Amino acid sequence: MSSSTSSTVRRRPVSSTEKEESPNSSLPMKQIPGNYGLPFIGPIKDRLDYFYNQGRDEFFKTRMQKYGSTVFRANMPPGPFMASNPNVVVLLDAVSFPVLFDVSKVEKRDLFTGTYMPSTALTGGYRVCAYLDPSEPNHTKLKRLIFLLLSSRHSKYIPEFHKSFSVLFDNLETEIKNKGEANFNNLNDKTSFDYLLKAYFDKDPAETKIESKGSNYVTKWLFFQLCPLITLGLPKLVSFVEDILLHTFPLPPFLVKSDYMKLYDVFYTSAAALLDEAEKMGLNRKEACHNLLFVTCFNAYGGMKILFPALMKWVGLAGEELHKQLADEIRAAVKAEGGVTLNAIEKMPLTKSAVYEALRIEPPVMFQYGKAKKDLVIESHDAAYEVKKGEMIFGFQPFATKDPKIFDKAEEYIASRFVGEGEKLLKYVFWSNGRETENPTEENKQCPGKDFVVLVARLLLVEFFLRFDTFTVEVSTILLGPSVKVKSLTTARISTP
Repeated sequence: MSSSTSSTVRRRPVSSTEKEESPNSSLPMKQIPGNYGLPFIGPIKDRLDYFYNQGRDEFFKTRMQKYGSTVFRANMPPGPFMASNPNVVVLLDAVSFPVLFDVSKVEKRDLFTGTYMPSTALTGGYRVCAYLDPSEPNHTKLKRLIFLLLSSRHSKYIPEFHKSFSVLFDNLETEIKNKGEANFNNLNDKTSFDYLLKAYFDKDPAETKIESKGSNYVTKWLFFQLCPLITLGLPKLVSFVEDILLHTFPLPPFLVKSDYMKLYDVFYTSAAALLDEAEKMGLNRKEACHNLLFVTCFNAYGGMKILFPALMKWVGLAGEELHKQLADEIRAAVKAEGGVTLNAIEKMPLTKSAVYEALRIEPPVMFQYGKAKKDLVIESHDAAYEVKKGEMIFGFQPFATKDPKIFDKAEEYIASRFVGEGEKLLKYVFWSNGRETENPTEENKQCPGKDFVVLVARLLLVEFFLRFDTFTVEVSTILLGPSVKVKSLTTARISTP
């Protein structure tokens, strides 16, 4: 892919490890194309293009085509007045993107949401683990606490999922019978929150003061943190008002403080034993509680809120042939093992691949950021680029994981893509802030709940196809993910354990 720079370029030797991802023996060294425009005006123009004039995907696509490069300079929202510096180096291919995982090369301090950071008033006055660089002392302690949470409750994940999502499927059938369709997102929001509180902390929200309102409280809290990155899809005539309200000045945290503290109080009592362990690790009890709330409500619930509708969308649109293949595989494995167990789930390669393919084609985390710790050379498929120390690097994951030079029919959902030899492509699935073939540690920024997310997504398909043969969906887009209405359900014609 050519660049907008001069055809006279230096060439850089490629190491043996780089050759695996680049067919060339050397790469031309090029200047990064693109510019940031005039101060203030350039970031505003890019923000308006991103949200209103072009839209998110077209924003990146047009610039990639203009510069003939998957690496270029641009401004990322929200810009003025929320972000002091919206200038980024954009990465859109599967080869350059992984530099964002290398904490020896990039700093992750206060970059979880990008070029701006929500007020710590939304997290009890603390910078939670997601905003810490691994070099900061509390990062190791907090991530260790999260690993302890996940490992101590693993025996509850499968049985609690069955209980919680059986209720969701009951409600799904009832809504379709009464209304002719069912809003999967609405049912999933409440079910996912309730499931997480039960699975992680053995607490039924209905028995607490938040009762059935937990998912509503969390959704409002998430909105206050993420609204600078979204558009409500309002008519263009009122887009100026939306831009001022959502993208120019932060919404005041006090508007959600009451709801947040209700959640916090539930976590403080429900997680008492884990908070005792946190204090033994040298953590402040309140800080630990705010972190447990964040990892449960932002990371886990936020992930399920986006991923589960996306999974239902893609599997639903794939049609009856895939549904039959999944149902046959799932039912055979469950029958052989005498129930839904980890052993049974591991005997479902198509089911696992279908989940990975959803994570590839529509990752629940679209953005990754890192600030160069030193002067770097970043390589794409066909060029190398110099990035200076202190520059912000931004990766838009949906383009990187649909890289046509890596994936055949990259824009298509192919459920069997990662079966058999296809497993080799898992190193290009990046949803967890790391390669799918790598594991989270206390020293990196990969999602500590990576395996949990993949497990519960597989469980969603398992529980669904034990109960139903096929289904149809109607899909639209809301905020950060898909909206799925289930239009029809066909109950399984055979009984399963």
